[in-house]
Amino acid sequence: MRGPLRRWIFVGSAAAILMLPVGTPAQVKPGDRITAANAAQVKDLVSPGTYVAVSKGMEIDVVAPQRIDLPPPYYDATEKYAYQVRLSPDRRSLIGYVAGAPFPLLDPNDPDVATKIMWNTQFRPITTDDFDLRFFECHVATFHPGAPGNDMLFSQIGHLAGYSNLGRTEVEPLPADPDFRKTGVWRLAAAYPLISPAEHKGTGGLRYRYWDADRGDDAWIYLARSRRVRRLNEVILTSSPGLSTWDADHSGGFAAKPQEYNYKFLGSRDMLASVHAIHSPAHVCPSDGHVTSCPEDWEMRHLYIVEATPRSERITGLLQSKTIIYVDAEAWYNPYVDSYDRRGQLWKTQIYWLTYRDRPVPDARIAIYPFKRQFVLAASSVDVQTGIATTCYLPGHETPERECWYINMGAVHRDFFTTEAMARAGH
Repeated sequence: MRGPLRRWIFVGSAAAILMLPVGTPAQVKPGDRITAANAAQVKDLVSPGTYVAVSKGMEIDVVAPQRIDLPPPYYDATEKYAYQVRLSPDRRSLIGYVAGAPFPLLDPNDPDVATKIMWNTQFRPITTDDFDLRFFECHVATFHPGAPGNDMLFSQIGHLAGYSNLGRTEVEPLPADPDFRKTGVWRLAAAYPLISPAEHKGTGGLRYRYWDADRGDDAWIYLARSRRVRRLNEVILTSSPGLSTWDADHSGGFAAKPQEYNYKFLGSRDMLASVHAIHSPAHVCPSDGHVTSCPEDWEMRHLYIVEATPRSERITGLLQSKTIIYVDAEAWYNPYVDSYDRRGQLWKTQIYWLTYRDRPVPDARIAIYPFKRQFVLAASSVDVQTGIATTCYLPGHETPERECWYINMGAVHRDFFTTEAMARAGH
């Protein structure tokens, strides 16, 4: 790193270290394998929901931590623009944001530190411009330690894609798409067409997010059977469709509209996370009944912990009373996210296995970058109350597309994110 930004991040990291509990013992060391039998060793080193998965057989190989650097274009944008960014008077929006990390310097004594952390995750470096995740697969199963579990559902999706009109760092138009000024759309997301299961083949979903804090997301679903596009209520995006335990607001980390939540800073500490995973495709975990991904490398990472609660005046009818979000202080990604039901009981956890390299898979021929960046290799959404989990593999084991991730390559255009394009693909 270079210039003043290096000093900002150094100061921010030093401040974070001061927030660690005094005298916290190191309960694991590189070379340890954590299994259901010794899961208690990591009870305080992972989220409560992740601990449930470990206690049911998800194995962890502890390795030495490695550094994650910001992608150079993202670093340059942060250095260029961060000095001018501030929160709006109502603390719900950003003023002066262009690109990069809005708040590279965080003060634990700042009453707005939780909100600033969450804005950093909204503009995290894993993808800033566009992405196209092609032909990935997901499995729904129940925990059955020591034996293959009950595989309840297999699904495969042609594309999970996103396009940002704001905060662009690598692909023209930079740093913002002119469409942003015309429509106010900040981000577009789409998942279509569904390839499997056969009875829902062709189905898809589409979502628009607006910069206006008072305008909720627009969302549509295309139903292949009836060949109709239907608008969705925003609250439905927090619910799991069918057997899957995923919901749109808790996928890819905490993905709800940030202005619709209040945030509370719960502290900062060193915890285990998988950010340098070595298996691609990710392994199906043999020790928990083929429910999650394991064994895989996990390392000690410095994480911020934030509690998100919905603004009652903005959205009602949500199934979650609160969400606890764990944020990697270098990568700005969520290695795991726990959500709690209306009674305040732990309900679901999302766990992510990431890697950090210059290509998504070792044998990539197209998606190769001049610098290292992050890629998600697997993700699990675990309902800890029922034992049902949905794990997605990126790339999958049975998919025709081997590279899977195309990040900031101009692989998708705004034209992909229309109801007309979704319906055509589903026919």
